[in-house]
Order: sequence, then C-alpha cells, then structure tokens
Amino acid sequence: MKDHSPITDRRKWATLAVACLAALLLSVDVTVLHLALPQLVADLRPSSTQILWIGDAYGFALAGLLITMGNVGDRIGRRRLLLIGAVAFGAASAVTAYAPTPELLIAARVLLGVAGATIMPSTLSIIRNVFTDPKERTTAVGLWSGMGAAGFALGPVVGGLLLDHFWWGSVFLINLPVMLLIVVVGFLVLPESRNPAAGRVDLVSVPLSIAGVIGLIYAVKEAAAYGVTDAGVLAGSAVGIIALALFARRQTRLAEPLIDVRLFRRRAFSASVGANLIAIFGMSALSLIFAWYFQLVLGWSPLQAGLAGLPGGLSAAVGGVLAAGLIARWGRARTVALGLAMAAVAFACYGRIMPDTSYLYFLGPMIVCGLGIGLTFAVTNDTVLASVPRERAGAAAAISETSFELGGALGIAVLGGVLTGVYRGELRLPEGLPGEVAAPVVESLPTALEAAAALPGRLGVAVAEAARLAFVAGVQVTAITAAVMIAVLAVVSLAGLRGVPDVIPEIPEELLPEARG
Repeated sequence: MKDHSPITDRRKWATLAVACLAALLLSVDVTVLHLALPQLVADLRPSSTQILWIGDAYGFALAGLLITMGNVGDRIGRRRLLLIGAVAFGAASAVTAYAPTPELLIAARVLLGVAGATIMPSTLSIIRNVFTDPKERTTAVGLWSGMGAAGFALGPVVGGLLLDHFWWGSVFLINLPVMLLIVVVGFLVLPESRNPAAGRVDLVSVPLSIAGVIGLIYAVKEAAAYGVTDAGVLAGSAVGIIALALFARRQTRLAEPLIDVRLFRRRAFSASVGANLIAIFGMSALSLIFAWYFQLVLGWSPLQAGLAGLPGGLSAAVGGVLAAGLIARWGRARTVALGLAMAAVAFACYGRIMPDTSYLYFLGPMIVCGLGIGLTFAVTNDTVLASVPRERAGAAAAISETSFELGGALGIAVLGGVLTGVYRGELRLPEGLPGEVAAPVVESLPTALEAAAALPGRLGVAVAEAARLAFVAGVQVTAITAAVMIAVLAVVSLAGLRGVPDVIPEIPEELLPEARG
C-alpha cells in the first residue's frame, strides 16, 4: 500500500504541510473569483446567466468528478494523482487568466474543476494514510480544514492586491508558482499509498455518477432562474434522479464500488456529510454576496473588500485547530452543533444590515461565524474519514469533498437565486427609464451600476441608489434563509452524531463488511 521510505515524524508533518498548501490554494482560487467578477463583467460583458456559470462551472466539474478521482487515487496512488493534478491545475490557470470571451472563460473554469478534482481527495486521503494514530489524525484534519478556511480569507486579500494593480486574469496566474512549489516539494516528501486490492474503476459507474451530480445541480440552478416548471429544470431533474438511482443500485452489486452507499445508513456518516453540505451552502453564497456588498454598495476597492473579510477566514482557521481539544471536552455531537449554532446566529445578524451599516457591525458576527464553521468542518471531515479503512481513504475523502463542493455550487445557485428574486422584486426604477437601459439594471447589481454610470446626472444616481437598496433587501432575505437552514442542521447534527466516540478507532480492511452493515 505504501512506498518503502520510512515515514518519520519530520516527513509526516512535511506531508501535512504540502496537503495544507494545496487545500489553501484551492480555497483561494474560489474566493479570488468573487472579487474579480466586477472587473471581469466590465471587460467581458457576460450575461447574468453567464455570470452564474462563471462562478458555478468550476464547482460543478469538480463535484461531478470527485467520486471518480478519489477512486482513481486509491488505485494508481494518491501521491501520483496529486502531482498530476497540480501540473494540470497550473496549466488550466494560465488558460483561465487569458480567456478572451465569457464562453472560453467558462470552459477554462471547467478545466480547472477537472484538475481540482484530482487534488482535493488526494490531499485528505494522504493525511488519512500518514496519520494512523486517531488523535493525531483528528489534529491533522483540523489543521487541514483550518488552512482551507484560511484560503477563503486570504483569497480576497491576495486578489485585492493583484486587482488594485493588474487586470482580472492576474488572480489566476498566482496559482502557477504555488503549484510549482507543491509539485517540487511533493515529489520529494510525499509517501505513495494505494489500495492494493482495489480492482478496476467501474466504467459504467463513472458516467452515472457524473450525470447524476451535474443533472441535479443544473436543475437547481435553472430552477432558481426560470422556475421549477421550466423544461430544462424538469429534464435536468429527471436525468439526475435516474442516474443517481441507477448508480446507487449498481454500487450495491459491485465487489469494489466507487461509493459504498450503505455507509449512509450510519448516522454519524450521514450527519457529517449533511453538515458539510449545508454549512458550505450558506458560506459560499454569502462570500460572493459580501464581496459585492463591500465593493458595489459601500464603494470599497477590491483590496479593502478582501481585508474586510480576513477576520472571518482566519477565525475559521482557528476553529479548525481548536476542534480536537473541544471534541475531547464536549464530544463530537455537541462540538458540531455548537459550531453550526454560532454560524446561524451570525447569519441572523447579517439579516439586519443596511446600505450604510458600519463595518464594526460585521466584525463580531464574522468572527463568530468563522469559528463555528471551522469547528464544524474539522469534526465532520475527520468523522467521514474515520468511517472507512485507510485503504479506501480516497473514496471517503471524495464523498466529503463532494458534499463540500456540491453544497458550494448549490449555495450560489439557490441562495443566489433568492437574492436575484428579491432584488428584482424590490427594485423601484425611476419613471420614464428607457427599456434598453432598464434591462441591464434588472439583471444584477454589477450590470445595474454599469448602466447607471452611463446615464446623465441625477438619473444615474437615482438608478444606482435604487439598485443598491434592492440588493441590500436581497442580502437580508438571503441571510435569514441561510440562518434558518443552518439552525435546523445544528439540531439534526446533535442527534445524528450522538454516541459517536471522541476517538474513533481504526477500521481494518477485513472488517469493512461489518462496517457496511
């Protein structure tokens, strides 16, 4: 299963550092796009649907392929897959940076998602195989989760610095030197591991898993824009449901399934996956919304907006580090419930913001929310990994990461749809505004402000003010919606994780059939 090089303590922690750096970069790549969108919109002039696809394409491709890539890593080696993915991610970043049209940019983001799908489960499964002591594993997963959370905070700062001096494509070029470092250091320190008895990847299950995940995400995204009766929504739902049903049925009949669907019968496993999905559901949408709020409502520069969000991400990193100690004191169920409750309270506070709200009002809820989300992700990721033997760590990591990416994509689609719906419902335009001007104003806040800037004097000011007021009303409803969902999840998690031991023992491969039951 492993190479013959000894895994000393120094090599073990160097391996964790490489895995954390990869997680950090992938998180940075998500959030820098949020800050780059206003400049990108002004340069490429995408439609409102294209704006959503530019944000969603990466997550959709990544989520659809995580299951496959996690299993590929179990078979060909997690180290090998991570290094291949790092090279591909760097190349795709260069293509993304210089995309001349919205269509090519969306295609490049898809390529980034494919490359990212090779990296994410590899990092977590490598940690699972290197840290065999349960307590050390929990600490390592907490650090990994914390670095991923820190990336969400550092991304806007790095992006802001670049966008203040360069064009929007520069936020993707920053990936190249970091990926080069990961490849070089990873080649030297990462141990190889694989499942020696994994068999071949089932070629029928692969397209079924991809079609199922992408079909459902597409349906949700289109429903937010066009309603649940739209033909595309109905078609996407049918494809997704049928494909996932066939996928699940096939997995129960395979000796080596891509996903052991019977794991979802275990309360701890299902509750952890669900907590990941819903928590990132809210966080991803609010990250994008506040990037727009700080820049387009308050008028801050990209760098100022990035610095404004830094405390939240850094506190999430702290939450990930503190998770192991809190588990020992309060248990897994109460630690996760506490983290989610903290996030719900913070989101409820966001539901009271106004166009002139002081930044100090944001600061407290931001820190509380970050700590809570950091606690949640650290515990749930560790619980998912500990539910399977080390030989199948890639598949388990893929499930955890799929819930993360699926939740992020759905969050932007669903909560973004809520925001758009409220924005359009609350928008009050001045009388007599020409139709060719009103159309972009109704689409979104960025296009509204661009249209308002081209109007004369008071008319332009009135249009911009109306758009900002409607956007803030949308933020209020969206934040309250997310708060309610996360509060419900906190209660569900308290029940779902009840009885899970603080230290989850190693599950040997030979006991896997018992674990499946």
